[in-house]
Amino acid sequence: MSGKTILIIGTYDTKDDELGYLADVIRKQGGQVVTMDVSVLGDPTTPANYSKHVVAEEGGSSIAAAIATKNENQAMQIMAEGAALLTARLYAEGHFDGMLVLGGSMGTDLALDVTAALPLGVPKYIVSTVSFSPLIPPERLAADVQMILWAGGLYGLNGICKASLSQAAGAVLGAANAVEKPDPSKPMIGMTSLGKTALRYMVFLKPALEERGYEVAVFHATGMGGRAFESLASQGAFACVFDFCTQELGNHIHGSNISAGEDRLTNAGLNGTPQIVSGGCYDLVDIVGWQGVPDKWADHPTHAHNRLITSVVLNNDERRAVARAHSRQLAAAKGPVAFILPEHGCGEWDREGADLHDQDGLDAFMAELRDTLPANVERHSVDAHINDAVFATKALAIFDHWRAQGLVKG
Repeated sequence: MSGKTILIIGTYDTKDDELGYLADVIRKQGGQVVTMDVSVLGDPTTPANYSKHVVAEEGGSSIAAAIATKNENQAMQIMAEGAALLTARLYAEGHFDGMLVLGGSMGTDLALDVTAALPLGVPKYIVSTVSFSPLIPPERLAADVQMILWAGGLYGLNGICKASLSQAAGAVLGAANAVEKPDPSKPMIGMTSLGKTALRYMVFLKPALEERGYEVAVFHATGMGGRAFESLASQGAFACVFDFCTQELGNHIHGSNISAGEDRLTNAGLNGTPQIVSGGCYDLVDIVGWQGVPDKWADHPTHAHNRLITSVVLNNDERRAVARAHSRQLAAAKGPVAFILPEHGCGEWDREGADLHDQDGLDAFMAELRDTLPANVERHSVDAHINDAVFATKALAIFDHWRAQGLVKG
């Protein structure tokens, strides 16, 4: 018997059968269930543990006020606010171990708010008819949210949707049993990079930081990795960040779908977390490889990383725009910021002699940074490539200096 309790959230007036089926599967697997109703107009056949009235009132409103809006979007936002606050409080009080939200597009909109209200390490599952859809903006995804496509589940139970729902029930219960939550007593370093082919500094830095008593989490900066990094940075999860692959910022300002959101390179600074920054792979904009190269990039060199990602090589003006974006984002930082400028390149493919080497482009980027980085940012130039040991050694020297000053916790 599991003994773990799963919170199930949904609109019980329209999805009573499906939500009841999820609860039955969890109970048959030895788990326990508490339920939260986020509907507005109707009522479930069996009262939920937390009624729609309780949900609305948690957010400082009421079901009457939601109905009075005569607008389903506004009404569900009232329910989303209440559900997020209630879920966070119930978890803090120890009422459940994992959570599952079921919904279509309306329910998914609410689910994104609810999952974002819970800390890392709490199993949080969204079963949705729009899972993995471009309808879902990356900035609304919690760092460890899990999504399962609700196939054939628009209306009523059937064999196809039961296959999805039963797996979801087992997944959230299994996660509640298996999860190893982060140890808050051990300070964490957040680091961004790509695979070891393009950027390799983490191979040197990770063991060196671990020797100093820190855990190191390296985030793959291909859109969703940067989103998870920013989400955790906004929660103050890191003692310091080594944000050396900021390519997603260039992706965003140049219109790529592979974006970590408009707040990339801001959240650590806004809560005062020390930041050591560089411009890893600044010269590339990633696009979705299987969609082909858009017309706006037709005259640019490209690098096919794999069948999923193609990288477009930026010209000098576009690189200057990326540099200015770094300066804008870092200007609002409330904690210490250091920017390391590796004078010999920022990615393995742009080394002298490599296919994408462009000294004029590198010089344009570096010059624009020197001209525009705000006064709150320390500037450190190194006569090295970003993948050279000299770069990593400089980063550690800055980190150790900040530690000695008491600017870095741990």
